[in-house]
Amino acid sequence: MNFVLGIDGGGTSCRAALATVDGTVVGRAKSGAANIRTDLTGARANIVEAARQAFVAAGQDPELIPQTPAILGLAGANVGTYRQQLEAILPFSVSRVETDAEIALEGAVGSGDGAMAILGTGTAYMARRHGKSRAIGGWGFQVGDQGSGARIGRDLLEQTLLAYDGIRQGSPLTQAMLAIFRDNPEDLVEFTTNAKPGDFGGFAPKVFDHAEKGDAVANWILDKAVADVEAALGVLDLGDDDPLCLLGGLAPLYAPRLSARYRALLKPPLDDALGGAVQMAVRVFSSAAEAAR
Repeated sequence: MNFVLGIDGGGTSCRAALATVDGTVVGRAKSGAANIRTDLTGARANIVEAARQAFVAAGQDPELIPQTPAILGLAGANVGTYRQQLEAILPFSVSRVETDAEIALEGAVGSGDGAMAILGTGTAYMARRHGKSRAIGGWGFQVGDQGSGARIGRDLLEQTLLAYDGIRQGSPLTQAMLAIFRDNPEDLVEFTTNAKPGDFGGFAPKVFDHAEKGDAVANWILDKAVADVEAALGVLDLGDDDPLCLLGGLAPLYAPRLSARYRALLKPPLDDALGGAVQMAVRVFSSAAEAAR
């Protein structure tokens, strides 16, 4: 074993890092979405492509992929048998699929105690205390992921249609959204027919941008989203000294909107989720190699 792979896959993208057995990252790459519950086949293709590109970025032969073990932290791995199905069809020498929350917590706080919130296309939370971890959320766009980019984008489309029908007061944001769909609500509805969480989540930054300008609809959406995030954090029962790390593309946008209680706990993460996957891969596979000797 010369290398290990760390993979971080979510509803928007998949990132791969190739590292030496001491944890030194030598190549990184990025490909498309890798939520294994939303699209198992597509996720596998994007995972393999990201791994291939990571080898190329490192100046190494992708033919080494079947000789390389991988830790994969993936959205959708916390339900059903998607984890086992994927492990059976991946090309790596050993494939260990974890939840995206597991690798995010590992990256954020290392092996110690603390908590993290993933705030991206989806949302998930995890805390570790005295070596025992507890996960909250991560149930997916249809029935969960409150406060996520996907939910924010979906709420924006809903509010845009309500404003079009005169049921709710519109705003510059809802006008701008309808313009994207050629001022035709039917086109907006048609978009949702095949839209995936990442497609909805693509509209979330627009909501934050308009909220900064005082847009009433944008702030209504974000007030609800922040309340959802803080409700989940509340269940983690964090102490006053527990570090809280926010991860994901929306993390820097959420941080200033949290209440003083949670802002006081915020700490910069030691590393990101991809770094956590690499750290876990080094620990797991190096230990396995030692045991086999």
